[in-house]
Amino acid sequence: MVDSTRPAPNTVGFLYPGYSAEDEYPRLEGMLGGDSGDIRLPLVHTDIGEDAHRVDALLEMGSAARLAAGVAELAERGARAVVWACTSASFVFGWEGAEEQVRELSETAGMPASSTSFAFAHAVQALGADRVAIAATYPEDVADYFRAFLKAAGAEVVSMRGSGIITAAEVGTWGREEVLRLARAGDHPEAQAVLLPDTALHTAAWIPDLEAELGKPVLTANQVTVWEGLRLLGHDPVHDRLGALFARSGG
Repeated sequence: MVDSTRPAPNTVGFLYPGYSAEDEYPRLEGMLGGDSGDIRLPLVHTDIGEDAHRVDALLEMGSAARLAAGVAELAERGARAVVWACTSASFVFGWEGAEEQVRELSETAGMPASSTSFAFAHAVQALGADRVAIAATYPEDVADYFRAFLKAAGAEVVSMRGSGIITAAEVGTWGREEVLRLARAGDHPEAQAVLLPDTALHTAAWIPDLEAELGKPVLTANQVTVWEGLRLLGHDPVHDRLGALFARSGG
């Protein structure tokens, strides 16, 4: 049995907006930490404000004050790095704005920080994928901000598909078949990887199915968010059920 009172050498804290797919984090902790308990992924919920994939609502959701409110609890739970576990309320600020968001979060928390948007950028680079496809739950006008963010990171987006879903609450109800359908619809023959950018979407249990279906790496929001947090600590775990990103080492 894992001693939950013993500090884990690799503890990453996550600021997660609302309640949609937060159960992905204990699932991923169990997969990666196993019986050793050397990986812990505590999560604190942030105030989501208005649940809407709309630019003005997302800018408020990702504001410094909303993020700052959760960092003390993460520090108390032993976090040595923190990740803002939200894609849309980070990339909507643009590359420079997202950098400022992370910089402020790091200063407030007193530890290394990142966000899901940068997690995607770094994961794409780690896989050496120059051309990617976006299969988004968001409306296309919001998804287009993600396209611009990835372009700023040096990736070519060969196709983008939005699904027009307004709320994270609805996305959180999607199951395996809906996720597979989303990935298939967003794929493109020239894409070297397919990106599913929404931390409200459950995917952790189905990443092998997604990659088998498409025959290429698939990057999903909660998957890359956890990978990014561990990367901040210099930890690069290998796991055979979390896709190409975790099947490689030394990244």
